[in-house]
Amino acid sequence: MLFLCITALGWALTACGSSSPALATPTSRVPTGSPVVEPTLSKVPETSLASPTSTLETRPTATMILPSPTPDLDAWQQAPIVPPISTRARQIFEQGLAQGNDPRRFSKIGDSETFTSWFLAPFDQTPATYRLGEHASLQAVIDHFSGSYARQSVAARQGFNAASVFAPLWADPVLCLAGETPLACEFRIHQPSYVFVLLGTNDIWHVEDFEDQMRRIIQYAIEQGVLPILGTKADNLEGDGMINRTLYTLALEYDIPLWNFWAAVQDLPQTGLDEDQAHLTFGYNYFDDPEAMQHAWPVRNLTALQVLDAVWRATQP
Repeated sequence: MLFLCITALGWALTACGSSSPALATPTSRVPTGSPVVEPTLSKVPETSLASPTSTLETRPTATMILPSPTPDLDAWQQAPIVPPISTRARQIFEQGLAQGNDPRRFSKIGDSETFTSWFLAPFDQTPATYRLGEHASLQAVIDHFSGSYARQSVAARQGFNAASVFAPLWADPVLCLAGETPLACEFRIHQPSYVFVLLGTNDIWHVEDFEDQMRRIIQYAIEQGVLPILGTKADNLEGDGMINRTLYTLALEYDIPLWNFWAAVQDLPQTGLDEDQAHLTFGYNYFDDPEAMQHAWPVRNLTALQVLDAVWRATQP
């Protein structure tokens, strides 16, 4: 029994003293017989660095565009004093006849230089206060429009500018209807076939509005069948001639007569202007007197008659 215990104890001690079996370390070596394949770099085919041959496109030859000629801003100065009368002018006149206008009447739109009794009025006075001299043929146009020369237009007044004729405030309270403009009133009560439009001197304070206001006047007159006769002014208070240039341009655009009064006074002393450079020099309407014709007023009345005569004759059947 004692032997068995000792033997068992020996076995136990033997078991406790023995070490654990060593773990196999995995090898990194390739097994013998397996060929090692070294990686090789694949050679990239050489790419031609030459640029592809391009076909040059032939561009169309550019056409040289020359700048438009600058408009001649002073062309109005070369316009004739008495204008040629267009077919369009006659059409407006005939339209007015159909609307009931009187072919023996004309009206005046303007400022103090139109309002004054010095403008055309002497041709209605008796006895005559004018002498026609070599212009005796103008007696026919004086006779034809008798009564319109001295008549006071309600659309002509001291201080008027182009906007004034559309202001009911300035309408004649006796002759005009409530709310009626001076221009509408003048056409209603007189029923003219022609109208002198002589504005601009008092528009120098609002030059930027002048063209628009003149367009309104022209368009309204044409709608009423009244042929507008625009007139340039002798002065240049605005400094650059812009107002006369505008009148010239509008006359061309609407194909209506332009009386270039400015051109008529250029050879007169002081170009026909008083010291204030606004009002005209005074002289009697003696067209046979060289001394009288050195003043602007007789030149104004003579050339106005000549223009009216030309318009009247050109618009007759």
